[in-house]
Amino acid sequence: MRINKYLSECGVCSRREADRLVEQGAVLINGERAVSGSQVEETDQVTVKGKSISRKQEKTYLKLYKPRGIVCTADKREKNNLMDYLKYPERITYAGRLDRDSEGLLILTDDGDLINAMMRAREKHEKEYVVTVDQPVTEEFLEQMRKGVYLEELEVTTRPCQVEKLQEKCFRIVLTQGLNRQIRRMCQACGRKVRTLKRIRVVNIRLDGMKKGECLPLTEAEKNELFRRVQVKRNG
Repeated sequence: MRINKYLSECGVCSRREADRLVEQGAVLINGERAVSGSQVEETDQVTVKGKSISRKQEKTYLKLYKPRGIVCTADKREKNNLMDYLKYPERITYAGRLDRDSEGLLILTDDGDLINAMMRAREKHEKEYVVTVDQPVTEEFLEQMRKGVYLEELEVTTRPCQVEKLQEKCFRIVLTQGLNRQIRRMCQACGRKVRTLKRIRVVNIRLDGMKKGECLPLTEAEKNELFRRVQVKRNG
């Protein structure tokens, strides 16, 4: 198995991030520095930044209500990093980050196949948010957001999306892509500044009833439906 897939299946990170770790020299196989394309056998000893990595048969699937101020990173140099906040006893990572100033639903797992399936942009998996802005939500604003917004700094036009007004300065939006700070950039391009941003759904998993900071295992029904929708095989 290629080293990037192995690290992904161990729940260390996505395959793309695994490639970066390999390039940085942070990955060793039996004490030797891994290179892009290195193969791993079950009997090999793999370490990442000095920590031993291994696969386990039973996978972990959690949902977290991330509060504002927590950063989606495992970098210990970041004071408010997600992993220190969680203090979870096993290595897990997130499928789709939220920025520091946003709150809401995160899916956490050590199942690399699920992470990769959820991160594939072409599959158009839905993520739903409730957003408040500093100016009234007009019909013109809603229509701009729905049809797609050109983001000059990224040189891309966002995909058409569902947008619905909830209150004078609050709206609900459903995205099928995950550009960096996408909603904030879209609002800025349409003359609005985001005040609060909360993710309330990822595919079929909902934030309903959860308290800030609460972390719960996915139910069997949630897992079954999630795997059906993202079209990957259940691993545990």
